[in-house]
Amino acid sequence: MKKGEVVMIVTPNHIFVPVAYLGSVGSGRVFSGANPLYTADEMSFQMQNTGARIVLVHPSLLETARKAANTARIPGNRLYIFFDVEYKLVGCIKDWRSILGTPWEASNYSWPHISDSAATSQIATVNYSSGTTGLPKGVEITHGNLIANVEQVTFSAQVEHPGVKPDIEEKWIGFLPLYHAYGQLNTILLAIKLATPVYVMTKFIYEDFLRIIQTHNITGLHVAPPILVLMNKHPATSQYDLSSVMKISSGAAPLSGSLQNRIQDRFGVIVRQGWGMTELTCAGIAIPAYLKDETGSIGCLLPNCEAMLLDENGKEMATGERGELYIRGPNSSPRYWKNDNATAETMLEGGWLKTGDVAELIKVSGLQVAPAELEAVLLNHPAVADAGVVGVQDSFDAQEKPRAYVLPKSMDLANHSVKAEEIQEWMKGKVAKHK
Repeated sequence: MKKGEVVMIVTPNHIFVPVAYLGSVGSGRVFSGANPLYTADEMSFQMQNTGARIVLVHPSLLETARKAANTARIPGNRLYIFFDVEYKLVGCIKDWRSILGTPWEASNYSWPHISDSAATSQIATVNYSSGTTGLPKGVEITHGNLIANVEQVTFSAQVEHPGVKPDIEEKWIGFLPLYHAYGQLNTILLAIKLATPVYVMTKFIYEDFLRIIQTHNITGLHVAPPILVLMNKHPATSQYDLSSVMKISSGAAPLSGSLQNRIQDRFGVIVRQGWGMTELTCAGIAIPAYLKDETGSIGCLLPNCEAMLLDENGKEMATGERGELYIRGPNSSPRYWKNDNATAETMLEGGWLKTGDVAELIKVSGLQVAPAELEAVLLNHPAVADAGVVGVQDSFDAQEKPRAYVLPKSMDLANHSVKAEEIQEWMKGKVAKHK
């Protein structure tokens, strides 16, 4: 297998995923993770698009991967069973250990050196993103992007005492999917950078999550807001000792200030929110360590990042005005994988990334309403899977009002599992009238 060729994994989390990631990237190959929930057609698209030379497959996903590989015209002998214990031969598919070097080869191996200039162009990973439009796109992330984002997040987390190791040994829990940038940054790269032990969960089960925190004295959590909802509401929470947890980082979806403060008050922890996207390696904005936030803010730009808000005509907006967020920095992807049109639309001249995210404050009778706050509240509704809030003009009084677009968890529209009026009535008890 040549340098620059792709190693693709199709697996839930296990302890050898970081090994495959670091071995692939460190040796000059390219790592690409597929969502283990993909159908054969979705998996086949990623196999074809990456041109994967090796596919490491969890035994439970072998049937789907075989179908995908057949469609993608990838020979079966390029698939390997990828598990934390050795597996017997399945047809022509060998265990992944069969391609590892001998102990002698390993002891005499030297990692290739990458120059500063090469680091900014040599691709390390291709993670898939919906981007701002269209089908999933492979996002090229360079070695330089990875190093920059690790340094940016480390600085933001340690800005009070840079380089000083905390008095208490940190321990993390790794349940975020390792095919995703959020999991890769924290469970693999930051953990190694900071020499932090991580307990890797194969599957997220809430009571297992609580038990692991208690048993292993986990000090730091990297979560999405639904986990904080469980911590706040699930009756099992009170049955476990979570006092070892000191800080929680939340990302991937909006977190309301009210939920943030309930978690901070109940568990005596610091909860910091951040924002990012696959095209920014992972993180772009975060609450720095010296701030205790109680507002639900996503924080400040990471070091060496710049941002601007533009309208649909490319005009820069004034402070407080609505506009699409553009951002640039050393963590910004240089291009989409084999997709020049999408690259031209999103990765713009001067290094600016067109994020597709609109930063706005809705003005209702002169009162400010943050869409992210309302989205975070809506995500707490048991029937809501996702939500987006925008400002619209009311034809009756010409005032701007918030409008929510909601994706129900059940798509059985014939039975109308949840009605708009029910959600609206539920919201009345959660936010002020003008919201």
